[in-house]
Amino acid sequence: MTTTNKGEISKFIEKYYLHFNAAALVDAAKGYEAQLAKGSKMLVSLAGAMSTAEIGKIFAEMIRQDKVQIISSTGANLEEDIMNLVAHSHYKRVPSYRDLTPQDEWDLMEKGLNRVTDTCIPEEEAFRRLQKHIFKIWKDAEDKGERFFPHEFMYKMLLSGVLEQYYEIDIKNSWMFAAAEKNLPIIVPGWEDSTMGNIFASYVLKGELKASTMKSGIEYMTFLADWYTENSQNGIGFFQIGGGIAGDFPICVVPMLYQDMERTDTPFWSYFCQISDSTTSYGSYSGAVPNEKITWGKLNIDTPKFIIESDATIVAPLIFAYILDM
Repeated sequence: MTTTNKGEISKFIEKYYLHFNAAALVDAAKGYEAQLAKGSKMLVSLAGAMSTAEIGKIFAEMIRQDKVQIISSTGANLEEDIMNLVAHSHYKRVPSYRDLTPQDEWDLMEKGLNRVTDTCIPEEEAFRRLQKHIFKIWKDAEDKGERFFPHEFMYKMLLSGVLEQYYEIDIKNSWMFAAAEKNLPIIVPGWEDSTMGNIFASYVLKGELKASTMKSGIEYMTFLADWYTENSQNGIGFFQIGGGIAGDFPICVVPMLYQDMERTDTPFWSYFCQISDSTTSYGSYSGAVPNEKITWGKLNIDTPKFIIESDATIVAPLIFAYILDM
C-alpha cells in the first residue's frame, strides 16, 4: 500500500518494485526508515567510484537531513567528490568505453585523463589542483606539531574557502562539503591507496612531511570503537554500498569490542543492507550473504538483513529518494 506522505518517486517504487531485487530495494529502504524512527543511528559505507558517479547530488541531502550519522569511505570517494566539485567541466565521458583498445587507453593516459568506467578524471585540473592546497594544510599542521585524520584535513581545506575559486558545480551537490559543515565523523580505511594518499607518501619519501602527521588506520579503528560505544544505546545500522575495505573495516568494530575487548554487553549492528553486484563466490567478502556475518559476531540472529544484487549507481539513489520522501 502506498504511503500518502511520500513523493512521486517513492510511490512509483512502492507500486512497481514488487519482486526479486526490486522488492529487496523497497524492503531495505523501509528497514532503513524503521531504524531511524526508533532512534537508531546509521553508518553508510561508500566503496567503488560512487563520488565520480555523482552520488553527492542526493547523498549530500541525506547528510543535511540527518539520515546518516557516520560514514566509512574509501579515500578515493573522499577526494573524487571534491575533484568533481572543482573540475567538473574538464571531465570527459566515454560512453563507448567497452570498445577501447589498449592504444586508446594509452592515448587517454597521455592526455592526463584517468578513466573510471565511462568517465575520465582530468589529472591537472582535479588531482594537481587539490595537491597544492592540501599540501599547505598538511605542512602547516606539521609545523604546529598537530596531527589529524585524512578526512579532517579535507574538511579544513573545504571550510577554508581556498577552493571556492574553482567551483564548477552547485556546492549543495558535494557530499563532502555537507559532511564538513556538520563535522560528520568519517572512517577512511586504507587511505594510503588513494591518490591523495599516494601524494602524501611521496612527500614523506622526499623528506618534506612526516608520516606521523597523518593519523593512522589503527587510530581510525580506536576512534570508531569509542564512537560505537557512545552511540549504540538505541542501535546502529549498517548500510553498505559496494564491498571491500570501506565495508569490512568498520563492521569489524563490533566483534573487536565484544571478543577482543571482552565487552560482552556490546550490541550487534541493528540493521544491515548491502548493495553489490558481486555474486556469491568462493571466499569473497563482497559476495558473502549477510548470514555469514552472524558467525563472525557482527550481526545477531534477528538483525534485519537485506542484500540487493544490483548496480549501486542505480539502487542507492532510489533508496535515498525513498528515505527523503521524494
